[in-house]
Amino acid sequence: MFEDKVLKCKDCGEDFVFTAGEQEFYAERGFQNEPQRCKICRDARKNAGKPQRELFTTTCAKCGKEAKVPFQPSNDRPVYCSECYAAMKQQ
Repeated sequence: MFEDKVLKCKDCGEDFVFTAGEQEFYAERGFQNEPQRCKICRDARKNAGKPQRELFTTTCAKCGKEAKVPFQPSNDRPVYCSECYAAMKQQ
């Protein structure tokens, strides 16, 4: 029933494919209009109002490797790298 369509992005002017699967999704949700922006421009527009997440660098309390965390580490609690944290959660 649906066929892929090539549309032009209204922001960057590049052609993008509105796939049959995406068209089916739009129809199921009751959306009347086709997308006007490509995936890259949609994502950029969606994230434009969000502040950039600041990452803090610290040392893993278990293995000693450098770890980047989304919070300001304090000295009263240990901080682990993602690998050590995942291993501890599995135990």
